[in-house]
Amino acid sequence: MNLSELRPADGSKQRDDFRRGRGHGSGNGKTAGKGHKGQKARSGAPRPGFEGGQMPLIRRLPKRGFHDRNSKNIVGINVDVLNRFEDGAVVTVDMLIENGVIKNPRDGVKILGNGELTKKLEVKVNAFSASAVAKIEALGGKAEVI
Repeated sequence: MNLSELRPADGSKQRDDFRRGRGHGSGNGKTAGKGHKGQKARSGAPRPGFEGGQMPLIRRLPKRGFHDRNSKNIVGINVDVLNRFEDGAVVTVDMLIENGVIKNPRDGVKILGNGELTKKLEVKVNAFSASAVAKIEALGGKAEVI
């Protein structure tokens, strides 16, 4: 069996474009497939999530926290990770992705000052910590915010 040979079981797929309530000759007249009387036979049947007057589950569960729409998801990278680049290289966000340092830059990349740097680099990312800038410039490198 191949993926190209897969198909739904006979009778499991039903089309929903049938015109209900168009007279007895159509085979689905009179009650139009809604049966006799009852709440679901009437117009204005209850909305999804309605539990017959019982307090719905979505309202029984407590609300927790909030999501700040203005917050940014910044990816932090320590200074010692930059040692994998050659001496004198220009390090950008694209270079970090190519070398597998980060997978997704999200809302920005920030260089943090943890660890030791041994190479002179020109680093161009979204943000730097003060200690990271000090370590990069101590070796004659350059920290540029883009």
